[in-house]
Amino acid sequence: MNTSSANTPGQNTPPKRTAGLFDIRNMIGTLMGIYGVILLLMGFFGDPAFDRTGGVNANLWAGIALTIVCAVMVLWAKLRPTLVPEGAAAETGGEPHVGHD
Repeated sequence: MNTSSANTPGQNTPPKRTAGLFDIRNMIGTLMGIYGVILLLMGFFGDPAFDRTGGVNANLWAGIALTIVCAVMVLWAKLRPTLVPEGAAAETGGEPHVGHD
Protein backbone atom coordinates (compact mmCIF):
# COMPACT_ATOMS: atom_id res chain seq x y z
CA MET A 1 0.00 0.00 0.00
CA ASN A 2 1.40 3.37 -1.03
CA THR A 3 1.39 5.84 1.87
CA SER A 4 3.30 8.51 0.01
CA SER A 5 1.89 11.97 0.48
CA ALA A 6 3.21 13.21 -2.86
CA ASN A 7 -0.21 12.85 -4.45
CA THR A 8 -2.08 14.84 -1.84
CA PRO A 9 -3.21 18.14 -3.24
CA GLY A 10 -1.87 21.33 -1.75
CA GLN A 11 1.35 20.03 -0.21
CA ASN A 12 3.67 21.05 -3.05
CA THR A 13 2.40 24.61 -3.23
CA PRO A 14 4.65 27.26 -1.73
CA PRO A 15 3.27 29.17 1.25
CA LYS A 16 1.42 32.35 0.35
CA ARG A 17 3.21 35.55 1.28
CA THR A 18 1.36 38.31 3.06
CA ALA A 19 2.15 42.01 3.33
CA GLY A 20 2.58 41.61 7.09
CA LEU A 21 3.90 44.68 8.86
CA PHE A 22 3.87 46.73 5.66
CA ASP A 23 0.12 46.32 5.23
CA ILE A 24 -1.33 49.84 5.15
CA ARG A 25 -4.03 48.82 7.62
CA ASN A 26 -1.37 48.07 10.23
CA MET A 27 0.31 51.43 9.68
CA ILE A 28 -2.94 53.41 9.81
CA GLY A 29 -4.14 51.42 12.82
CA THR A 30 -0.88 52.01 14.68
CA LEU A 31 -0.94 55.75 14.04
CA MET A 32 -4.56 56.01 15.12
CA GLY A 33 -3.75 53.98 18.21
CA ILE A 34 -0.89 56.31 19.16
CA TYR A 35 -3.07 59.39 18.74
CA GLY A 36 -5.92 57.65 20.57
CA VAL A 37 -3.75 56.87 23.59
CA ILE A 38 -2.47 60.47 23.67
CA LEU A 39 -6.04 61.80 23.55
CA LEU A 40 -7.17 59.33 26.20
CA LEU A 41 -4.41 60.51 28.52
CA MET A 42 -5.31 64.14 27.82
CA GLY A 43 -8.95 63.32 28.47
CA PHE A 44 -8.16 61.77 31.85
CA PHE A 45 -5.41 64.09 33.07
CA GLY A 46 -5.72 67.28 30.99
CA ASP A 47 -8.11 70.18 31.13
CA PRO A 48 -11.51 68.87 29.93
CA ALA A 49 -12.52 72.39 28.73
CA PHE A 50 -16.22 71.77 29.29
CA ASP A 51 -17.05 75.41 28.60
CA ARG A 52 -15.59 75.23 25.06
CA THR A 53 -16.98 71.81 24.09
CA GLY A 54 -20.55 72.05 25.31
CA GLY A 55 -20.07 69.98 28.45
CA VAL A 56 -18.38 67.04 26.70
CA ASN A 57 -14.85 65.80 27.35
CA ALA A 58 -13.87 65.87 23.65
CA ASN A 59 -10.37 64.48 24.16
CA LEU A 60 -11.68 61.47 26.03
CA TRP A 61 -14.35 60.61 23.46
CA ALA A 62 -12.03 61.16 20.50
CA GLY A 63 -9.40 58.97 22.18
CA ILE A 64 -11.93 56.20 22.76
CA ALA A 65 -13.07 56.39 19.13
CA LEU A 66 -9.50 56.31 17.79
CA THR A 67 -8.49 53.32 19.92
CA ILE A 68 -11.59 51.43 18.74
CA VAL A 69 -10.73 52.22 15.11
CA CYS A 70 -7.15 51.09 15.81
CA ALA A 71 -8.38 47.75 17.16
CA VAL A 72 -10.69 47.27 14.16
CA MET A 73 -7.90 48.02 11.65
CA VAL A 74 -5.38 45.68 13.29
CA LEU A 75 -7.98 42.94 13.72
CA TRP A 76 -9.02 43.33 10.08
CA ALA A 77 -5.40 43.01 8.94
CA LYS A 78 -4.94 39.87 11.07
CA LEU A 79 -8.15 38.16 9.97
CA ARG A 80 -7.92 39.06 6.26
CA PRO A 81 -4.23 39.51 5.36
CA THR A 82 -3.26 41.06 2.04
CA LEU A 83 -1.65 38.43 -0.18
CA VAL A 84 1.40 39.47 -2.19
CA PRO A 85 1.38 38.20 -5.80
CA GLU A 86 3.90 35.41 -6.41
CA GLY A 87 5.86 37.25 -9.12
CA ALA A 88 6.10 40.58 -7.24
CA ALA A 89 9.54 39.90 -5.74
CA ALA A 90 10.89 38.41 -8.98
CA GLU A 91 9.78 41.42 -11.06
CA THR A 92 11.69 43.87 -8.88
CA GLY A 93 14.69 41.65 -8.26
CA GLY A 94 13.63 40.90 -4.69
CA GLU A 95 13.92 44.53 -3.59
CA PRO A 96 11.68 47.53 -4.14
CA HIS A 97 12.42 49.69 -7.17
CA VAL A 98 13.98 52.94 -5.95
CA GLY A 99 16.08 54.22 -8.85
CA HIS A 100 15.06 56.45 -11.73
CA ASP A 101 14.59 55.09 -15.24
